[in-house]
Amino acid sequence: MAITAKLQHLKITARKVRLVADLVRNKSVIDAEAILRFTSKKASLPMLKLLRSAMATVKNTYKQNPADFYVATLMVNDGPMQDRVFPRSRGRADKIQKRSSHITMILEPKRGTEKVEAAAKPEIKKTVKRSLKNRPSINSLKN
Repeated sequence: MAITAKLQHLKITARKVRLVADLVRNKSVIDAEAILRFTSKKASLPMLKLLRSAMATVKNTYKQNPADFYVATLMVNDGPMQDRVFPRSRGRADKIQKRSSHITMILEPKRGTEKVEAAAKPEIKKTVKRSLKNRPSINSLKN
């Protein structure tokens, strides 16, 4: 069970938000909250608010303990850009792009994920081996 929380149209560039996202990715919810509280970047406060929102969803909607979850996926994408004009000398104008970003955070439970991944990996390997055996060789394609 994956819990998804989204924050869209954040008025901070995605490049700056990714610096904070890299600190929190694959951490437990408790550790991620502590890291975000003491990070001095501007993007840490909206990301902390998003994490607390996801934790509240786990607690209130699914009736589970948020401490049993970790930040499985944290994606930061570019949002829409606002174009502004900046006047320059001799009647010219430069374009300024005010960038924004979209953040998607997915929380997954700590327990149970190892069992699912271990069961899924051998099946994938078997199918890959079968497909390699049945493919035609390069020499047969030339003739």
